[in-house]
Amino acid sequence: MMNGIRHTVILKQMSAELLVALVILSMVLLAHVRPVHANPRHASIAIDADSGEVLHESNADASRYPASLTKMMTLYLLFEALEQRKLSLDSRMPVSAHAALMPPTKINLQAGDTLSVRDAIPALIVRSANDVAAVVAEALGNTEPYFARMMTDKARSLGMYSTIFKNASGLPDHEQKTTARDLIKLSIRLMKDFPQYYHYFSTRSFSYKGTVYNSHNRMISNTRGVDGLKTGFIRASGFNVATSAKRGERRVIAVVMGGPTAASRDYYMSQLLDRSFSGEKGIQLASTSSQARKTAAAVKKTITSDKSIKPVKQAPELRAPTKARQVELRAQSQKVSLTRNQNWEIQIGSYHAHDRAQAQAQAVTRWVPGSVVISEVEVSNRKFYRARLVGLQENQARSACQNLSRQKMECLVVRSHG
Repeated sequence: MMNGIRHTVILKQMSAELLVALVILSMVLLAHVRPVHANPRHASIAIDADSGEVLHESNADASRYPASLTKMMTLYLLFEALEQRKLSLDSRMPVSAHAALMPPTKINLQAGDTLSVRDAIPALIVRSANDVAAVVAEALGNTEPYFARMMTDKARSLGMYSTIFKNASGLPDHEQKTTARDLIKLSIRLMKDFPQYYHYFSTRSFSYKGTVYNSHNRMISNTRGVDGLKTGFIRASGFNVATSAKRGERRVIAVVMGGPTAASRDYYMSQLLDRSFSGEKGIQLASTSSQARKTAAAVKKTITSDKSIKPVKQAPELRAPTKARQVELRAQSQKVSLTRNQNWEIQIGSYHAHDRAQAQAQAVTRWVPGSVVISEVEVSNRKFYRARLVGLQENQARSACQNLSRQKMECLVVRSHG
């Protein structure tokens, strides 16, 4: 009898302990799987780059800290200065004591140094260097506070009405605010206004004074179709990322802000891209709010209106040589099949690096359908890489070249000999 009572007590104790363990386990699991939207800093938006359709939005108009996504505007103004020929890629910008004393991340510039624009661009994108951001700010605005006012003014002209910039780097400032929707607009304008520089946003590493810096943006290496743009983090913002991806003929641009970790931010972005391309509704896709419709209209106007897009000048070094020996290098694994009616091509330009030729050709495919071919060209014992789009009908090629010419991008329509 006593043994039976003792067993009953033991079983009750075990049941109680098991119940407590299950409760604790449930709490732990819930902590790990709680919805990302429970994060008070979360904001996200995704759009179809061609139509401007808002595919997803969550807190897209909520005020957020941009962190190093701020540098996208710093780069916009730097690209604009290149376009206006106020600077060239070889221009050297002085490094002040203010710039040299900026906190990390940085490339450890010293006061009295100079930095070329050519080095500054990848330093901002790959390293997200705060000292370089200050150098650019002072080169274009004399002082960083004045440059921040230039940034805010430019934001207004781009329709980013909820954005205020206070510095060029994204370092903490309680007045420096933006929204996911505004950052989508900036991403679009960077791609549309400066296609000749967009390839920099896919740079995975660069070296400066013997040190190699690897990109913080792992989306480029790990997520199908991603070819830019930028990551950012400060404690007040959480982990942010603006991303552009192309799969097939579609391009999706998305912004995710406030990730608790870089890994969780990247995972959410990859899921958002997958569902945006597939049309799934798993992450509050396809909002029908009036604000979403307004954004779609504004984005579509940005994409389709020539008046809203500033002309882009092609650098002289990109012009194709007149006499050359070509050795065909296929940029895609499958051979291009040309039919009788599809034996026309567009020559886009020549470049010193194969990667730049490939990136420029891929950028052009956002507006022009076609298969990319890169040709190795040798002139006076110097190699160039000529970018072409092939497999086009004559009317397609001529119409596409006219459209590219309106963007101030050099092109030439020729009949293929293949």
